[in-house]
Amino acid sequence: MPLIIAAIRTGHDPVGKLPEAAFHTQLDEQIVCPRCDATYNLIVDFDASVGRHFAEESRRGITLLRKAVTMGHAYGHRVIHFESNGVVVTRVTGDGEKLELPKRPDVAPPRSRL
Repeated sequence: MPLIIAAIRTGHDPVGKLPEAAFHTQLDEQIVCPRCDATYNLIVDFDASVGRHFAEESRRGITLLRKAVTMGHAYGHRVIHFESNGVVVTRVTGDGEKLELPKRPDVAPPRSRL
């Protein structure tokens, strides 16, 4: 079962669905945007957070959430709720709608080497 971690902006309630668990806990570690003062609290299942290998299991998900928060700076931190299962990050705006970020126009498609 993948570890699901939610990052919720400080001062806001969760907009999206929280990870399925009997009890959630907030981690001591916060994600801070390196460009401004926006902070996000990390929410995870309590049973998973007290596990022996939690530090190793959560590293990939937290790294993806950090990257998503940094990328969210360009959009004015409209995203209040991020959720990651270690593979994909889901973004939910304050309106409750899932935000599809546009593709970067400055990146050219790869050239074929024939």
